[in-house]
Amino acid sequence: MNRILIAEDEARIASFVEKGLRANGFVTAVVADGVAAYDLAGAGGFDLLILDIGLPLSDGFTVLRRLRQSRVTLPVIILTARDSVSDTVAGLEGGADDYIAKPFAFEELLARVRLRLRLRADRAPEVTVLRVSDLSLDLRTRRAYVGARAVDLSTREFALAEIFCRHPDQVLTREQLLSHVWGFDFDPGSNVVDVYVRYLRRKIGADRIETVRGTGYRMRAA
Repeated sequence: MNRILIAEDEARIASFVEKGLRANGFVTAVVADGVAAYDLAGAGGFDLLILDIGLPLSDGFTVLRRLRQSRVTLPVIILTARDSVSDTVAGLEGGADDYIAKPFAFEELLARVRLRLRLRADRAPEVTVLRVSDLSLDLRTRRAYVGARAVDLSTREFALAEIFCRHPDQVLTREQLLSHVWGFDFDPGSNVVDVYVRYLRRKIGADRIETVRGTGYRMRAA
C-alpha cells in the first residue's frame, strides 16, 4: 500500500486531498510547514510527496532543493497557486516530477499520482530482505531473524524494525517513528514509541537500538 505525504498549510485543501487519496486506497500523512515536510520526506517511508510552495518556516522550493541535494529520489508533485511559467520552470528544474496549479480537479491529481508511482515502481528493483548486521527482515513473509534464529514480531514491532533497518545509523525522532508506524491518529506526546522500542529490544537485542537523548533512537549498523 503506497504512503503519500501531503505538505499543505491550507487545512481545507489538505483535508480534501487526504480524504480523496484515502478513498482510493492510499495511506496518507499531512504536514503544514516546510521543516516537517523535509524531515519526514527525507526520513523515508513515503512513496510520493505532494508539495505546496507557499509553506511556512521553509517554502516548497527550499524543501525540494534540500531533498535533491540530499539525494532523496522521492517523487514530488508540486501543488500550488503559483501558476506562472517561471514558477513552473523553477519547480521542474529544481527536481519536481510534476506541477499542478490550483484550483485543480482531484481526478487529474489522482491520475498524476498513479502515474508517478507506476513509473517509480518500473524503475526501482524490488527489495525483499532488509539486513543490518545479523538482523534480517523478510518483507514478503513478514518474518524476522537474528542470525539463524527466527524472532516473532507483532505487526507494529515489525513496522518499527523495518523503518530502523531502512535507515541504519540514522537518528530517527519519536515523531518520525510515530508517523511512519502509527500514522497521525496518536497524540505526539504519547509514549507508545518508547514502549514498542522496549518490546523490540527484548526480542532483537538491547544494544542494537541506541537512545539518543532528547531526540529519539538510532539502530547501529554494527
